[in-house]
This record gives sequence, C-alpha cells and structure tokens, in this order.
Amino acid sequence: MRVSWSPDRQVNRRLAGRADARVPIGLVIPSVVGLGLLLLPLAGLVARVPWSRLGQILSSPAVLSALRLSLMTAAITTAVCVICGVPLAWLLARTELPGRSLLRGLVTVPLVLPPVIGGVALLVTFGRRGLLGEWLYDTFGISLPFTTTAVVMAQSFVAMPFLVVAVEGALRTADRRFEDVAATLGASGWTTFRRVTLPAVAPGVLAGAVLSWARALGEFGATITFAGTFPGTTRTMPPAAYAAINSGDVQTAIVLSLLMILISVTVLVALRDRWVRTG
Repeated sequence: MRVSWSPDRQVNRRLAGRADARVPIGLVIPSVVGLGLLLLPLAGLVARVPWSRLGQILSSPAVLSALRLSLMTAAITTAVCVICGVPLAWLLARTELPGRSLLRGLVTVPLVLPPVIGGVALLVTFGRRGLLGEWLYDTFGISLPFTTTAVVMAQSFVAMPFLVVAVEGALRTADRRFEDVAATLGASGWTTFRRVTLPAVAPGVLAGAVLSWARALGEFGATITFAGTFPGTTRTMPPAAYAAINSGDVQTAIVLSLLMILISVTVLVALRDRWVRTG
C-alpha cells in the first residue's frame, strides 16, 4: 500500500516544529530572573567559602556536634513521620471521616505556617505550664522543652505534612482493583494494606520520607523556639549557623550552610532518580 505524502503535510510539520522551537520572550525574562533569585545566593555562598580553613572548621567540635545531632534527629523525625503519617494519609484518602476536608486543611497548615508560630504552639502545649506539659511534668516529672526530644517534636511538626500530602496523592491515584481482589480472596484489611496497598504506593512514601528528612534537616524556627540552642543537646546545624553569625564567626556559618546544602542536594538528587524510575 502506498502512503501519499502531500506538500501540505510537509509544510504543516515544519510549521509545527518551528512553533515548538520558538520561546516567547515574555517567558524567558521572568524565567531568567527566577533562576537568578534561586541560584545567585548559592553561587555567592560558594564564592565566600573559606577553602583554606574548610578542613579546620569541619573538624571543629562544635560543627561535628551540630552535624551529628542534625543527622540523628532528622533520621528519627523521618521514622516518626512515616510511622504516623502513612496511616493518617490512608485515613484521609480512603475513608469518609466526618469533617475530612477540615482535617486535611489542618494537617497541611504547618506547610504555610511560620515555623516560629509552630514553636510557640508546641511550647504552650507541651511546656511545663502548657496544656499537656503541665500534666506530664506534675505526674511523671517529664519536661519536654529544650531537650533533644523537643527537637524531634519540632521537626516532626513541620515535616510530617510533606509525607502526608505525598502519600495521600499516591493513594488517590493507585489502582484499587488489586485491593478488591485481595479482599475477595479473604485477605484482612491489615494484610491487604501491608501486602498490596503499601507496595503500590511505595514511591510516594519514599518521596514523602525524603522531603520530610530534608525539611527536618533544615528546620530552624520551631526548633529554636521550642528546643532552644544548647550545644550537644538541641543545637542542630541551622541554630549553629545562626549562633555563629551572632558571634561574628561568619566563616563557620558559611561552612555550615554549605554543608547543609550539599547533604540535602546529594540525597534529594540520588533518591529522586530512584523513585522516578520506580514510579
């Protein structure tokens, strides 16, 4: 069978190619400005890194302590977010809870709430004279503020919504026919969730966990308000950089900032490729 190729078809294809190749100048200019706003501060930070003192600063006890505490608390926070956030996302996506829309809005409030406000909310709730903190202190002698536990609580408050949003979106787009088949074969709800649902939304869980980890690693406002900035106990890398700036040690602040950027970018880029391939 012969396929005719008319000149009009050739012209249309060339015109379509040219249309795709053209970039409106009205989009280029704001794109370049936005890119500059994102990249120029990073370039300025790299340009000011004291490379001759880099090893000395990185090996200092204060930086090593802040790094160790940041990685530890961010890992614990991510585990808390996964353990609590995945079931919460399932409830929001798969059940008809009364006031579910309001609950979803409340869960995502920390995404837009200033972190300092979150720290104040934690303090008036779990402080020694707080809504629950007073009972904990009077009954069990437990004081949560200005401890490492407070760091994890502050990080979890601001990081968990990232995981909930990612997992809920994955649950809403997952094919539920496999769950229906498992149910008809006699699988319990827990077995279906563990063996069918969770593997199906694993890329979403991984994406949410990585975002939660990165958010926890960079948390500052809620942490310094609820946990303070005590070396070795609550001084993670963001408060350590802030303390260095206040003391006039700009070079240490720059090195800490660069270290946080390198850790976050490395993990996000590496794991993003993994979950995109999985998806």
